[in-house]
Amino acid sequence: MKRLLKYTAWPLAGLFLLLVGPVLLATSSSLQGAESWQTASRESAGIAPRPEQHEGAIIQVYGARAWSWRGYFAVHTWIATKEKGADEYRVHEVTGWRSYVVNSRPGEPDRHWYGARPELYADVRGAEAETLIPSIYEAIERYPYPTEYEAWPGPNSNTFIAWVIREVPGLEVALPSNAIGKDYLGNSVVAEVPGGAGYQFSLGGYFGLLAGVREGLELNILGLSLGVNPLALGIKLPGIGELALRNPNPMQDGAP
Repeated sequence: MKRLLKYTAWPLAGLFLLLVGPVLLATSSSLQGAESWQTASRESAGIAPRPEQHEGAIIQVYGARAWSWRGYFAVHTWIATKEKGADEYRVHEVTGWRSYVVNSRPGEPDRHWYGARPELYADVRGAEAETLIPSIYEAIERYPYPTEYEAWPGPNSNTFIAWVIREVPGLEVALPSNAIGKDYLGNSVVAEVPGGAGYQFSLGGYFGLLAGVREGLELNILGLSLGVNPLALGIKLPGIGELALRNPNPMQDGAP
């Protein structure tokens, strides 16, 4: 019996550590969603500048808690772009209820994700954004899983955003640790991190290690990540995400 307890104690402790964050979110009132996706808010959160008020090009990366119980574990991410002089934004994301999962269309860049308020992760504007936007469009066209979707461990919406960021030189954005699917590398096991300087190792998104200047250090077990981020002065907790004092990503002066 003692030997059995010895061999099971560490796995049980590890499982507890991975699930404590999602359980706390599930039992708290911090995540309040609509009763139905049909009635959940899709309104703008008022974060992005209106096109008529900003002539220059804009790139913004957003995320919000996933719908329903999935929000206890992960966020859904997307990219919004506005070309110089354009009178509308285009929103680029993957949604799992379509046969062709890539969705790139005009829309509100900062709308709620079925009741969940979005968070702005990165904000690039002006000449730099103008240079990067064509490469973003090209990367979207090359996405290798346009008809595939698996909520866990991927490919999913976060796999798509991580792919686009990696494929666009100069677009260096660290995605949050609870963007489950960002570590899915398909048939590869090693890749550069989305944040630019750094690398990650991943076995199908089930297990991996990541080290990057913007991302810090992450250990990924079954899609749930924990770690530290010295640049952001933060820690990463499964489900909860990153608790940090700074945003390591490029942000326009005055952006929220």
